[in-house]
Amino acid sequence: MKRTLALLLLASGLPLLAEELALELDPARTEIHFTLGDPLHTIHGTFQLKRGTIRFDPATGKAGGAVIVDVASGDSGGRARDRRMHKDILQSDRFPEASFSPEKIEGLFNPEGESRLEIHGLFTIHGAAHEVTLHSQVQMKGDEVRASTHFSIPYVKWGMKNPSTFVLRVADHVEIDLNAVGRK
Repeated sequence: MKRTLALLLLASGLPLLAEELALELDPARTEIHFTLGDPLHTIHGTFQLKRGTIRFDPATGKAGGAVIVDVASGDSGGRARDRRMHKDILQSDRFPEASFSPEKIEGLFNPEGESRLEIHGLFTIHGAAHEVTLHSQVQMKGDEVRASTHFSIPYVKWGMKNPSTFVLRVADHVEIDLNAVGRK
């Protein structure tokens, strides 16, 4: 019976075992937005993706690869604020990149259509790695992949300076929205 099932699967063209999937992100089509709240106004800005590759086995959830962000590209639209952000908080001259390295992906992956996945891995910023779980929505259509996620970085807890002053108080965390586009 098992042999007959295997022969039917082979004849139908369906793989017996799931193959590892490799996704290459397109920096030109990927957007990374940040939001930092304060009582007077909310600061919005962007970062640029340098490169990104995510590999995973849908059958086991095992994942690898890296998503690399150009920290020095951080732009909030205010020259003085950005200069302070890069010099005093992010120290982008010492730590020019942030990265996310996926280790495990949970959830039902749909090879054609929408999937809601939890991506577990290490987020490295300011010279230190932190465990995070990204709740992501992934849309596969042919060879194209679109993924979006929202997460919070508790930058003060993670050892970066709080830019608050006596007058201006900002949140101790920054919100990140990532919308990535890539190919299989």
